[in-house]
Amino acid sequence: MPNPPKYLIVGSIEPCSGKTSSLLGLAHQLQTTGLDFAIGQPLAPASLSSEGSKLIEAEVDFMAQQLNLSRDRVQAPILTLSPEMLAKRLQGQDVTDYIALVQGLPIPEVDLVIWEGPTSLSEGRSFDLSLVQLAERVDAGVLLVVRYDSMLTIDRVLSAKVQLGDRPLGVILNNVPTDELDQVQTRVQPFLEQSGITVIGVLPHSALLRSVSVKDVVNTLDAEVLCGKERLDLMIESIQIGAMSVNSAVKYFQQSLNTAIVTGGDRTDIQLAALETATHCLILTGHHLTPSDLVLNRAEEVEIPVISVERDTLTTVEILDAMFGRTPVREPMKLDYIYQMAQEHLHIDRLLNLLELKASA
Repeated sequence: MPNPPKYLIVGSIEPCSGKTSSLLGLAHQLQTTGLDFAIGQPLAPASLSSEGSKLIEAEVDFMAQQLNLSRDRVQAPILTLSPEMLAKRLQGQDVTDYIALVQGLPIPEVDLVIWEGPTSLSEGRSFDLSLVQLAERVDAGVLLVVRYDSMLTIDRVLSAKVQLGDRPLGVILNNVPTDELDQVQTRVQPFLEQSGITVIGVLPHSALLRSVSVKDVVNTLDAEVLCGKERLDLMIESIQIGAMSVNSAVKYFQQSLNTAIVTGGDRTDIQLAALETATHCLILTGHHLTPSDLVLNRAEEVEIPVISVERDTLTTVEILDAMFGRTPVREPMKLDYIYQMAQEHLHIDRLLNLLELKASA
C-alpha cells in the first residue's frame, strides 16, 4: 500500500486576501517539482451558492483545466455556505456530521492533497468545518495567505498561530506595497520565522489582480452596452467620477490609467472629455438619458465601451468599489500574471520542507 498523502490547507484570516490566486500560483509551481497532488475545497463560500451545483461544477472544471488535472484529482465541496444553510443549522433542521463527510472523502493516491480553506479562522465553525477543525481532522499543514497592510499585520499572523497550535504553519504575505517590500523582507520576514512561521513568499501589490473586466461591470450593474461590445475584456483598475467642470475633469482624468469614468447621462461635455483620456470604460448614470450621437461616434472611433445604468452616480460607484479584489480570477491576462508572480516570489522548497516532502523532478 502506498503511503497516505500529506495534507496542506491554504486559508486566510480575512476575506479578499488573495487566497485563490495564491493557491493557483502555488499549485502551478508545485507541478514543476514533479509532485503528484490532488486539490479540493471542502467548504465553498457563499458566493458560489447563488447558482447551485452548476457554478460548483464550473469551478471544478476550471481548476482541473488550469492545473491539467483529471477530474478525480479535483474534489468538489461537501457544503456551500449560504444564509439558508446556516438557518437550517441553527433551527436543528440540518444535523449532518460534516466532519464525518470530510473523513469519508476518497483518498487519492498522491503525494499531497491541497485544500482551499475558509476565508477566515472562524468561517465554517457552525458546521465543524473551520480551518482549525479541518486541519486537526486530517493532520494538515496550514498555509495562510495574509493581505499585508502595515507592520501591524504581524499581530494578526501571530494570533492565528496561537489558534492553530503547533501545526506546521507557513504564510504568504500578499499585496505588499512596493515601497515596503524591503522592510517586509528584512524585518518582518525574519521576525515571523523566529516565531516559528515559515514565510513561503512575499507578493507585491498588483493593481491588475484587483481589477475587474468591463464585462463583469456590465453584468453586476445590469447595464446596457451602448457601444464597444467587442471591447468588454478591457480591465478596470480604478474609478473616477466626472462631476466637475470640464477643465478640472480633464486634469483629473489624466491622473490615472485603466479607469472607469462614471458621469451623468446628461453631461455631454464630461463624456467627450473622458473619451480623450486613457479610460477603459465610460459609465453613464440615469438610464433614461440617451447620450448624443457625437459621444457614441467618438467612442467608436477611440474603441472605448460606453455603458448605461439606471442607478445614480454615487450608488453606481459604491457597487463598483465593492467589486475590486472580489471577482473570480478568470481572465488569461490575470492568470499569466499569477503564474509569473508565483515563479518569481514563492519559495516552493520552503513549503516542501515544511511538509517534509521532496521534489521528484
